[in-house]
Amino acid sequence: MKKYFTELFIGIKSLLVGMGVTIKAFFSPVATVQYPREKNIIPDAYRGHVVLVLNEKTGEPKCIACGNCERSCPSSCIKIMSEKKEGEKKKTLTSFSLDFTKCSLCGICVESCPLGAIEYSNEYNLAGFTKEEFHYDLLKCLKESSC
Repeated sequence: MKKYFTELFIGIKSLLVGMGVTIKAFFSPVATVQYPREKNIIPDAYRGHVVLVLNEKTGEPKCIACGNCERSCPSSCIKIMSEKKEGEKKKTLTSFSLDFTKCSLCGICVESCPLGAIEYSNEYNLAGFTKEEFHYDLLKCLKESSC
């Protein structure tokens, strides 16, 4: 009979401890964001896909088409096309494409850029149904402000 009441007491104690944890969690502040109704606060160190940086003075991209980012990328996900226009000394960027399906977000391309012409975006809602949706033309995105 003593064993029965001991086990009953231990069971009730365990139940009360569990209910205490539940009640404490019930009244604690909510940590979940109700996405998509609420947007997440993105930290400064977040790494989205890379984007081109616009030169404030000229309105053109800072990229000089040197190809450092393309050569340094271990995933070979960056392709740069440029042309030298007649009468100009420098090359002009014509296409800057990123295959985000291959990108490992290592950051070597951002570090290797001598002018800081590429940086990480704050885009975190990267979802799609086909892999073609993750092929970005960053020059076109910069001009349309869509990426």
